[in-house]
Amino acid sequence: MAEEVGLEDRIAARAKVTVDDVRAVFDAQGIPLGAPPARPRPLRIHRLRVAGVRTGALEPGPFNTTFRFGNGLTALVASNLRGKSSVLELVTWCLRGTPREKSGAIHWLREVDLDATVAGQPMAFRLDLDNEEITSAVAFAGPDLALLETLRSPDPTQGVLPLFRAASSESYAEQVQALMMKWMDLHPLVSAKQGTSAVAHGWPAYFGALYLPAARSPALLGDVLMSGLPGRLLQVFLDLPAAGVLTKVKTQAELMATARKRRQSAAKAAQEERAAQRQQTEEDLAAARARLEQLSEGGAGSDQESLADLATTTIRLATSAADSQQAWEDLMRVHRQAKGQRQRDEKLLNDVRESAIARRLFHGLDPTACPRCDQDIAAERRQFEIEAHSCAVCARPVEGDDEDSEGILAEAEERVLASTQAEQVARDALERAETELDRLSGELSAAQEKLRRADAAARVPEYARAREEVLRLEGALSVLPELPDSPDDPAENLAIKVLRAGARTLEDDHAREADKLFADLNEEISDLGRKFGFAGLESVSIDRAAHLDVISDGGHVRSFTDQVPGERLRLRIAVIAALLRVGAAHQVSTHPGLLLIDSPKAEEIQDVDIHLLLRELDAVAEANQLQVLVTTADFGLAHDVLPPERITEAAEGRPLW
Repeated sequence: MAEEVGLEDRIAARAKVTVDDVRAVFDAQGIPLGAPPARPRPLRIHRLRVAGVRTGALEPGPFNTTFRFGNGLTALVASNLRGKSSVLELVTWCLRGTPREKSGAIHWLREVDLDATVAGQPMAFRLDLDNEEITSAVAFAGPDLALLETLRSPDPTQGVLPLFRAASSESYAEQVQALMMKWMDLHPLVSAKQGTSAVAHGWPAYFGALYLPAARSPALLGDVLMSGLPGRLLQVFLDLPAAGVLTKVKTQAELMATARKRRQSAAKAAQEERAAQRQQTEEDLAAARARLEQLSEGGAGSDQESLADLATTTIRLATSAADSQQAWEDLMRVHRQAKGQRQRDEKLLNDVRESAIARRLFHGLDPTACPRCDQDIAAERRQFEIEAHSCAVCARPVEGDDEDSEGILAEAEERVLASTQAEQVARDALERAETELDRLSGELSAAQEKLRRADAAARVPEYARAREEVLRLEGALSVLPELPDSPDDPAENLAIKVLRAGARTLEDDHAREADKLFADLNEEISDLGRKFGFAGLESVSIDRAAHLDVISDGGHVRSFTDQVPGERLRLRIAVIAALLRVGAAHQVSTHPGLLLIDSPKAEEIQDVDIHLLLRELDAVAEANQLQVLVTTADFGLAHDVLPPERITEAAEGRPLW
């Protein structure tokens, strides 16, 4: 407890908050402050039984085969495609929950039994299969392996109690994974997915460090590179202080910081969108108000007569006014002609009064043009005729007696009187026409004004719509207030600060502990790598992220992924064995101590090298409580390295089960 309090104090000092704040944040996130050392987690398999009905040409019929496994190295030997890898997959199915891949022979199986010791507790796993799927399964625990071997179901009377039951492959996988995490004292490896959600990697990720992947895989530990899992497995198996807690703290701090950033970005985007909405609404409102004002000025709101009737009246009046205008113009021409005639008659009267020659010509012709050439007679010649008594046509002298001057004067006067009366009649008619034209023009102007007003009245619905649009936009603007800045959440800010301080503090603890552990780990890996036949290996350097640099051949440095497949296999095995050695030396719980290796000779390893590797691996397994299960198709290899009791084999060409 003192260590936990010390951790709280260090986090509080780093975050510049109180210890109570630190406790409150960790409690709210459900993360323990620190963690006790892991319990021992050894895992051993003891017996595998498979039963079913084989079909096909090779030994068809029922089968019921049992495999037994002791400590140290055990070899499964058979020809290729005769069931060696299937044994590893069935062990994996029972312990991991799902096989890595199903072989073609699994469809023959009806029953699979596995007896194992999980963290010191004898357990039995019983699977009933049909068409490669689990139809029922049960896991139970008992006092000893000998008793469990005799049972396929729990027996409370003998102290054999059920751990779980399953009726499908999916249910079995879920329950066995939960069971193994609990009994192996392991915690999910949590990581952030794109900063938006937490992803938990459970027992299958851990099992990748038990069943070695193909040598060409780039992962040093486990079979998954994503989310930094190799490094996290390494930290857990070295039992670095609160490795699981550190992962949770870092992940939660990242998620919360990302969520805060996203929220702030969303608030800023919402502000910008709201500002754009307000600007657009204000522009639309200004346009709507201008339209409403325009319609208001046109009198769109007044009551008017029928637009159709007024249009008919206006057209009628326009037609009448046009006719009246034409009549007035005709009468104006008549009046002008009558006036001109009067004026000519008055002049003629004056002339006959003053001149005998004029009286002589009064009854004569009064041509306007020459009868021979049709040219107009100029006014000068007519005047000359009167003044010089010379004919306006031929210019010859006009002579004669003034025989009847009184009669001629009387006749001229009568003409003046007649033309004067005619002019008066024309003037009276013109005045009447002017009066009628004025009347019609006035009525037409009035009708046109009424028509304009009626047209405005026809736009009353448009006026109403314009007013409604103004009101709508004013309402829209009122419900679109400017958005405030995203407020800070003091509790969130405190949590992020504390979690980040906690992550850095735990990282410091890891680094201090790792300095001691990793120095020993590097030495052990180097020693084991050389024993396993890695020629020229001088030293290695591994870090907490499980990045392994290899120094060989006179100081040449290459990464793990730059090694050939055979050397990768040697290094993976060396890392597992080194974890067990370092764990024993520092009294920490590390790797479960079970290792499954499929066909190591296939990984470009020469015969001499594979003999050396397996011989040294057997010695290391015996010395470090490591159980190794290896498959091979090389019968001579197994017998050269192992005693008969460590070999499970089928005759060449025969099935292993």
